[in-house]
Amino acid sequence: MTDQPILTLNDGHKMPQLGFGLWQVPADQAARVTEEAFGIGYRLADGAAIYGNEEGQGAGLRASGLARDQVFVTTKVWNGAQGYDSTLAAVDESLGRLGTDYADLILIHWPCPAQGKAVDTWRALIRARDEGKVRSIGVSNFRAEDLDRIVDATGVLPVVNQIELHPRLPQRDLRALHDRMGIVTQSWSPLGQGRILDAPELGQIAARLGRTPAQVILRWHIAQGLAVIPRSTRKAGLAENFALFDFDLSAEDMALIATLDTGTRIGPDPATLG
Repeated sequence: MTDQPILTLNDGHKMPQLGFGLWQVPADQAARVTEEAFGIGYRLADGAAIYGNEEGQGAGLRASGLARDQVFVTTKVWNGAQGYDSTLAAVDESLGRLGTDYADLILIHWPCPAQGKAVDTWRALIRARDEGKVRSIGVSNFRAEDLDRIVDATGVLPVVNQIELHPRLPQRDLRALHDRMGIVTQSWSPLGQGRILDAPELGQIAARLGRTPAQVILRWHIAQGLAVIPRSTRKAGLAENFALFDFDLSAEDMALIATLDTGTRIGPDPATLG
């Protein structure tokens, strides 16, 4: 993989710390975005069945000219597919749309506690992993109690919990739990869906460093050891989001960004969705 930070997961596999996300990327643009991102230097593409663009994700990978083992492909099992047999079927369907024999990482997209199917879904992902259809398995949007439920039932730790995380919602308690359990924290909506880019504190840091506020935020994620998957449909935006490894934030910068914490969630509440 290109010269960028690589994280070692608790199952021994390795994952790039920085990737690009395909959420809200139109299906007819997903192949182009994926090919352009890999051309820039990204090596992790984060997708999901519900995004409706797995075919483009796979087509972009093939068009990039990169070997399959040079990239890290993530997808996710949607809420309506939870359950043992339906998850196994969903894995096969995603692999078919992606056009690959295996995924590097498959996540349970949401815990959906009211459904009560997370444990069976997790058991199905364990089987898919054991059968070689996926190398690593993880979760997304899981709370502490959701993590405890699947680990207590199976003894198998997720390698990743992908959660909403940005300066307005730094998720310190959940990140501390992940650290104790050996789970990588991966940030979705890392830029707060653009709602914090005009914060004066970020503008002050960006002006001093000659960077953009988005780059400052993404470097904030990287500096804390968080995996991060920003999205852009523009080649220039993809390149901007990738240019994070030739500058650093000072302790004073990190302290200033910490003042942006309001505990405000942009996305759905994992306790109630589904």
